[in-house]
Amino acid sequence: MLSRTAENLFWLSRYVERAEYLARTIEATLRVTALPNTYSGQGNEWDSALLTAGVSASFYAQYDEANEPNVVEFLSMSTSNPSSIRNCIEAARLNARSVRTALTGAMWDTINSAWIELQENWSKGAKTREQLTQFLRFVQETSLRFDGSAYRTMLRNDAYWFSRLGVHLERADNTARILDVKYHLLLPEEEHVGGPLDYYQWSSILRSVSALTAYHWVYRETLKPWLIADLLILNDSLPRSLASCYGNLVRNLDQIGVDYGRQGPAQRHARAIRNRLEHSNMDDIFQRGVHEFVQEFIADNSRLGEIVAKQYLI
Repeated sequence: MLSRTAENLFWLSRYVERAEYLARTIEATLRVTALPNTYSGQGNEWDSALLTAGVSASFYAQYDEANEPNVVEFLSMSTSNPSSIRNCIEAARLNARSVRTALTGAMWDTINSAWIELQENWSKGAKTREQLTQFLRFVQETSLRFDGSAYRTMLRNDAYWFSRLGVHLERADNTARILDVKYHLLLPEEEHVGGPLDYYQWSSILRSVSALTAYHWVYRETLKPWLIADLLILNDSLPRSLASCYGNLVRNLDQIGVDYGRQGPAQRHARAIRNRLEHSNMDDIFQRGVHEFVQEFIADNSRLGEIVAKQYLI
């Protein structure tokens, strides 16, 4: 496969996954801000949404205050934010058009129809809370349709594996950022762990990764920070956990290595991260510091993206 084609497939999947992640982040933040102050706390949830998305600096270069209208506009429809939902869908469609022949009909129809709907129905954004809910649902359903189409219709060849690399690399980064913002910044100093504020913030974060029901199935307990961290970091059975993402990354990179006849630094780096996750436990992670552990993971995950690009996409 040409490196350009592999790059388009890789980034197509990353942009679709990122759009869904942003939609879930906005939706989860709306849930918390709808609660009475007694339960939602004194902190600015919209600030935390920007930090989770990694766009706080660029936001404050344009806006003075992180409130609902400003943050929703910046994360969803802003043309000046490269990672806004609008720009992610447009970039995904551009990449899809460049590799039209490498996609199945179902995959192309999903991306193209989403882009058309974005232009026709959402070009001016959502004017009401009901419209915003509809827009966020549209974004999430587009991602689910695209992911399902890829899984159910693509040949298991290098096109599929590069596409999945993009999904799992982006997903791992998103989960790590959500977890890091909660542990390092969200909980006010005067709030006790396990209080009402803690419960609603944790439930909103689990909702943002579609893991609230999964948590209760796995642990059958009330929400506890160390169990949530265990679920999102080490539990292989949760598709959005760091361990699950790296299990998939290792498998897909190994498939590419077999298909191309050789292993390389990308395979070795992914295995090293996967091994570290396999041999970690929550006691050690908490003793060292969750923030430090997750920050190191985010840096290593970003480094894997660079290695994959250098090895295959350039």
